[in-house]
Amino acid sequence: MASSSATNTMLTIPEKKTTTTNLYNPLRTFILNTYSQHEAQTHEDDLQTLNTLRTQVQQQTNDRDVIISYYKALTAVESRFPISKEQNHAHVTFTWYDAFKTRSKVSEESVQFEKSAVLFNLGAVSGKMGLGFERGSVEGRREAVKAFVYAAGVFGFLKENVSGKGGWGVDVGVECVGMLEKVMLAQGQECVFENALVKGSSHSVCAKIARQVGLYYEEAAAALNVAPLSQHFDKTWTSHIQLKAALYSAEACYRYSLELHDQDEIGEEIARLKSGITALTDAKKSAPRGAPQQILDAINKLEIYLNANLDTAMKENDRVYLMRVPPASSLAPLPAISLVKSLNMNDVLDASKDRMFASLVPDGSAKALSRYTEMVDDVIRTQAEKLQQGSELARVHLKEMNLPDSILALEGHAVLPTALWEDVEAVQVSGGPAGLQGELQQLQDLRRVNHELVVQTEELIQKEAAEDAQFRTQFGARWTRHQSSTLTKNLQDRLNRFAANLKQAADSDAKIERSVRDNMAFMSIIDSRPIESALPTLARPIMSLDANEDAIVGALKQSLRQIETLGAQRAGLEDMLKDMKRKDDILPKMMAMTGSYEDLFRKEISKYDHICEEISQNLHAQDELLLQIQAQNNQFASTFNIEEYRASCEKCYKQIEAAVAKYREIKENINEGLKFYVTLQEAITNIKQQASDFAMTRSIQCRDMIEDVQRQMSGLSVQDGRNSSSNNYSSQSGPTNTPRPQTPYYQHPPQSGYPQQPPPYHMAPPGGSPYPPQQGQQPAPSGSQYGQPGWQNSYYNPQGQQPQYPPYQYYKQ
Repeated sequence: MASSSATNTMLTIPEKKTTTTNLYNPLRTFILNTYSQHEAQTHEDDLQTLNTLRTQVQQQTNDRDVIISYYKALTAVESRFPISKEQNHAHVTFTWYDAFKTRSKVSEESVQFEKSAVLFNLGAVSGKMGLGFERGSVEGRREAVKAFVYAAGVFGFLKENVSGKGGWGVDVGVECVGMLEKVMLAQGQECVFENALVKGSSHSVCAKIARQVGLYYEEAAAALNVAPLSQHFDKTWTSHIQLKAALYSAEACYRYSLELHDQDEIGEEIARLKSGITALTDAKKSAPRGAPQQILDAINKLEIYLNANLDTAMKENDRVYLMRVPPASSLAPLPAISLVKSLNMNDVLDASKDRMFASLVPDGSAKALSRYTEMVDDVIRTQAEKLQQGSELARVHLKEMNLPDSILALEGHAVLPTALWEDVEAVQVSGGPAGLQGELQQLQDLRRVNHELVVQTEELIQKEAAEDAQFRTQFGARWTRHQSSTLTKNLQDRLNRFAANLKQAADSDAKIERSVRDNMAFMSIIDSRPIESALPTLARPIMSLDANEDAIVGALKQSLRQIETLGAQRAGLEDMLKDMKRKDDILPKMMAMTGSYEDLFRKEISKYDHICEEISQNLHAQDELLLQIQAQNNQFASTFNIEEYRASCEKCYKQIEAAVAKYREIKENINEGLKFYVTLQEAITNIKQQASDFAMTRSIQCRDMIEDVQRQMSGLSVQDGRNSSSNNYSSQSGPTNTPRPQTPYYQHPPQSGYPQQPPPYHMAPPGGSPYPPQQGQQPAPSGSQYGQPGWQNSYYNPQGQQPQYPPYQYYKQ
């Protein structure tokens, strides 16, 4: 299956460059001034290590371990050395150039700024590693995926934990690193898509993976089209991402159309193909000069596939299907599935176990900082509980008033309860009631195959018995071996039990077929697509005295929008609290001051007061708004006869629930039947193999015995005949002589009850055999007596060693 993706065309993120910065002297001076000569000497190695790591990072090392070590060292510096322009702080200026505008540079006396630049380069190096793998192989693409999700995790961590400080440059801003995270995820998902094609994944799975690639690129393109990124990147980046977004959007349409074609959904197939062609056409029109030629070639290649399939589908639709082609605007968004995820970097970048400058922080400062942290945690915990309680209160009150479901129903957008909708969705995905006929056909086919296997096995046994009886009649008393019926009694008994199994299974099949037939009309409601179309509608009153229905509905909708706005505000307030705590680092201030910390703590904790006040105002406004909504909903309910509508909905819900339950019951019975027949087929196939081995063994023995009997009857080689008789089948008279050697025709089956398991049941191709191929024949051991059971083949099992076989009946009442 050809892929239209441009495997070798991916983006590499340039690293930021920096100037030489000496950390050793200013930090050692700070230790001398703040602590003592002894402390400076104690931390001499740490200072040297820190300076060495900084030099390696400046030289743009590709060693991720070195970059991570430097980042952890900066974390240790940040918590112990206040670096800023203030008089008593350490003065270290960090200068970094923009990765994309290489002439632009930023200089800051800030460890946070240095950390953001270091993390940026860690992400860039990881992305470069992903491009370095041999992405033409499955294993190479897997390794590339690991590198890309690592890079995405770095940029995500940078966005959430370090970026956001003003004036540090566009490349380390939240907008840019957020965009780069999406690009890395997109490139990782591309590799997953390529591997899915190689593995032969289904069209549906490939379509979902490709759609997610397109979504990642679309999110990145959206960020590039607005400030501050719109003027920061050259056109090659923008065109690359826009073209990739269109390419994989069309790829998803193409793969999904193949799935639709297999399902004979020709109308939607045509619409999806047209949608993909349109996306590619628009992308090529808007592509600037100098756009990557490999991507343009991939687009042209995919466009050929789309047009060819569109031409075929339209001809088939015009001649055979005559289906309506839905407009593109009515098509539901293609489903997507993300098989990549930004790596969680918290453990990778955790510096809590790093021992650099470990003994430098005074015990009193550490304990005081812990006390302040507990104060902040208490504030945040109290306010978070208030916010959660407010959201839960609104949810419960609206649920009791059946809002906003009543408004949605009035507008023709009725919804099922979530749990019921998920049940129906699962039924429809599995084929729904309409798909049961196909599964019943599978039961019939399997039953037929099992019956034919039983008949063929019985014919093998009967044919051998008839040949034995013929020679027994011909040679009379000279034919001394055991009768076939004695040796095959065990086989025949088991075949009889299997035949009984099949008879009872046929009865169960009939019950299932009757259940499907009797309940098909009842279950048809869950074949409705969308299922909401089966729900009753909430209609406006036929007669109105004052014609104020629109005003009632409008006022209620306005109040619901306000309650939704308050909920969004609460989410924002909670994020503000968490963000404030994340940025609330007072350690530099604590280490720069002397005396009691209580005044500092009171001043710092007051930063949270304005957010706490906003939370109280939000909850108060919600309480008043809920009372207003209650009054408006009462008026709405009386005007539109909501009680009758609710009763109709409940009745419909119960009908759908019952239909789902009946479908699951039938489906479970069919699945049990399929498992039953597959298991039975394996058992019968084993018996057939044993019967075949038995017939072959008896045939070989028969030829040898005929030769001996004929020599006796002709009077040739009397002494040799006597020896042959005493050695081979006259075990009841005379001493036992050494039997003459016999050339083995095959090795007999193993002593265990079954030979190797046959392959699972599958439908035979037209004109072919529906049965698994027989295993190789094996000869009996040399010297065994004719017809004697001493070699103990599995079809001559003694009592108590019968193999297991399926249950007699699988239908559940």
